[in-house]
Amino acid sequence: MKASIQSEILKIKESIKLDSGKYIDSCEVAYKTFGKPNRDKSNAILVCHALSGDQFCSGINPLTKKKGWWSILIGPGKVIDTNIFYVICSNVLGGCMGSSGPSSKNPKTKKEYGLNFPVITISDMVKVQEKLISKLGIKKLFAVIGGSMGGMQTLEWATKFKSKINAAIPIATSYRHSAQNIAFHEIGRQAIMADPGWNRGDYYKKKVGPRGGLSVARMIAHITYLSEHALQRKFGRNLQNSDFFSFNFDTDFQIESYLKHQGSSFVERFDANSYLYITKAMDYFDLSIKKGGLSKVFNNTNVKFCFFTFTSDWLFPTSETKTIIKSLNSSNSMVSFVEVKTDKGHDAFLLDEPEFHATLKGFIEGQIGQQGI
Repeated sequence: MKASIQSEILKIKESIKLDSGKYIDSCEVAYKTFGKPNRDKSNAILVCHALSGDQFCSGINPLTKKKGWWSILIGPGKVIDTNIFYVICSNVLGGCMGSSGPSSKNPKTKKEYGLNFPVITISDMVKVQEKLISKLGIKKLFAVIGGSMGGMQTLEWATKFKSKINAAIPIATSYRHSAQNIAFHEIGRQAIMADPGWNRGDYYKKKVGPRGGLSVARMIAHITYLSEHALQRKFGRNLQNSDFFSFNFDTDFQIESYLKHQGSSFVERFDANSYLYITKAMDYFDLSIKKGGLSKVFNNTNVKFCFFTFTSDWLFPTSETKTIIKSLNSSNSMVSFVEVKTDKGHDAFLLDEPEFHATLKGFIEGQIGQQGI
């Protein structure tokens, strides 16, 4: 799982208190940078990844050999132009691509943590990111941006470290996970834990881990990333390899084949325990339970916000973002908002959406003018 050999690594030696009340005595953060910092490092943008993402947001992912998950947006001459900006993306705490997580070696026991790794939150992830940004000598980020779970991290930055960012760009996200979203995550977690290969999280030295359970968890989650219309348009009821039903339990439909491919490819690059930890962190996220509630959490901020939602995203519907915007408006914050019309579902933020890209480009260029970069 580890790709740290092709990432930069920050070793945080001081103890970090987590939201659970437990401490992590030391941890590592794997990260990648794109572009170069200017003299005062005021051109730094932090990119936060989603549940199944990693630090390889641009360039080539060394594990999959595919383009980074946001290569469509990040690079020379692109919307987030690395000729102008210094882009930083780190693997989250609890991840499995070089940052400390359940698959990492516990320095005390010299064995993988497994379920001995402390349960984490989105806030814990952001605490570690802030230490990374400070170690890089960046006093204030030009912007923090992310979609889905990355959007949750962006919102956390805008509340916990509001003085350290100029702009926040949350995309296809919410201030909290809904009961439906928690339900889908729990089904995925149960699929992993029901796999005999999971072995209560202690499978790292075994030949076979919970591959079947993790594959099913990914298949379930992937359905939530798409819209019904997109699935129907792309697959319909088309058969995979025949003009007739097999009348057995082989793969008949193209959609079955597609989901099985998503599941089998995912297990090659992701750790099952990390999936448990990260989905739980998303489920725990809720800005409305912070002191003062959602109506107070954004008070006294100079952060400029730009929100994006997508009409067919039923995982994080536009209504969720409008609740946040209502709170921001009540505190006289600077807010932009665009709902992009598309049938591509939640995953639209990763795809070619011209309106989304053009509006994001306009917002960033506006901030360049204001910040004098």
